[in-house]
Amino acid sequence: MTILSYNLCIEAEQNLIWNTRAKEEQHTAFLRNARAVILPQGCSERLYRLSCENCHAVFPDYRARFQYPGKTGQAALFKKHAVPHPRTNVYKDLREWAAEGGRDVCTFPSVFKLSWGGEGSNVALLQKESDLNHWLKKAADSEETGQKGFLIQEYIPADGRSLRVVVIGERYYSYWRIAPTKHKEGQQDLAERFYSNLAKGAEIDRNFMPERQEAAVQALRSFCQQTHINLAGVDFIFSEEETEPEPLFLEINYCFRCKGIGGHDKYVGYLTDAIREWLRMV
Repeated sequence: MTILSYNLCIEAEQNLIWNTRAKEEQHTAFLRNARAVILPQGCSERLYRLSCENCHAVFPDYRARFQYPGKTGQAALFKKHAVPHPRTNVYKDLREWAAEGGRDVCTFPSVFKLSWGGEGSNVALLQKESDLNHWLKKAADSEETGQKGFLIQEYIPADGRSLRVVVIGERYYSYWRIAPTKHKEGQQDLAERFYSNLAKGAEIDRNFMPERQEAAVQALRSFCQQTHINLAGVDFIFSEEETEPEPLFLEINYCFRCKGIGGHDKYVGYLTDAIREWLRMV
């Protein structure tokens, strides 16, 4: 039996490209003859399900990704496993939002997140009523296209910093992302310190507060043992209002940027090593 790879970064004994125009029977035959299957980060749910149905060893393990989809699903996953995270109200649509109190239960500042999107997209700080109106309109527009679900989350002051911990197989890589305006005079307002992701211009620091990095890694290690997640970038924040804050889970990015862990070549090297270790165990 062969190792089958759908991941363009990983060369195996047999390499295929998932093409939804091809007959599933053709892929099924290859999957049934495979000892193990390696999938790309951006694989579809159908490819993942088909792989799991026909091969006992599939990497990465995406059962949590597809069982708890989007940011609303992740909030439910954090709640299920009782991991520390900001207080979060999840709404499947605007009708549910209105039925559960709507504006009457929304305080400022808060964080609004549509269920989809990564690297800071579809995430906003709500500081006033007009901010809320703007994002409710975006939610309404999205519902017309069939995309539903959003959440409103407690705002945690984090001094313009968030921590990304990347899990690749059994190994963990962490780095801080620091809002670009943090050290500039006269630019310390709440909104400018809110976004701390690379897509918004954040700076990378791999050495800052190593004890907090280790605390987040240990929290994620325990979480991954429970959820079987073995390829993702998980974001944490620490409240600046506490002297000894615990790492708070923010969200899971199953498709994540490589820059923070050294770039694409480093990522492929880490991934290759992780798959080799995984193959020895399956």
